[in-house]
Amino acid sequence: MGDLPGRAFLAELARAAAAETLPRFRTEGAVINKLGEGFDPVTEADRAAEGAIRALIETHYPEHGIIGEEHGSVRADASHVWIIDPIDGTRAFISGLPVWGTLVGLTVDGIARCGFMHQPFTDELFLADGQGAALLQGERTPRALSTRGGVDLAAATLFTTTPALYAGDKRERYDALEARVRLPRYGCDCYAFAMVAAGHADIAVEAGLAPYDICALVPLIEQAGGVVTRWDGGRPEQGGDIIAAGSAELHAAALEILAP
Repeated sequence: MGDLPGRAFLAELARAAAAETLPRFRTEGAVINKLGEGFDPVTEADRAAEGAIRALIETHYPEHGIIGEEHGSVRADASHVWIIDPIDGTRAFISGLPVWGTLVGLTVDGIARCGFMHQPFTDELFLADGQGAALLQGERTPRALSTRGGVDLAAATLFTTTPALYAGDKRERYDALEARVRLPRYGCDCYAFAMVAAGHADIAVEAGLAPYDICALVPLIEQAGGVVTRWDGGRPEQGGDIIAAGSAELHAAALEILAP
């Protein structure tokens, strides 16, 4: 893992994004709807934060590729590619709820190797650097993250954004999984995956994710001891229908219900 950036640079990216997002949180910022029909919001904060992240990457790693939700792709065929979602959970952001986060992941030959989820309002940086996963919060000593093992479905806490994401037989499979767990919770976007990595929850399930929705979270889950795949069991970096769980056993039990 010697070719990966260290914690210091990942934290620098998080701070640069926070300088753009946090002053705009819970203010009357401009919101643009990206869809002709329906509602897919983007804010001034999204675009400014991604710009700040990209500028640092271009300065320190000009040979690396970048794929961002707001500003497109450069050098996407490079061996090292940064995947950026400046505000995952924009609906939470514009609603004043602190469950959004900045997601930045680095893939090496298509596999997510390091990354972070940063929630600047709570000053929580959930980070995976190739050596392990940790929570950095203010001046506190960094805390190693570890998923919660030894939990079966009947005792599990399950997160999803909303069951309304699922249509047809996917809804039936999701409902079957929810019926088996102890506690389902809705609406936390990327924060749900961070809670799985931190051992506070056990399963996070989503549908129709883009690469920038998940790449940063893959190393966080894996380096904390969990498992994250698509519902068909494949690698998750390209997005799609995603499940993360705190242990291989719990992942297998949930995937048996969800798998097409």
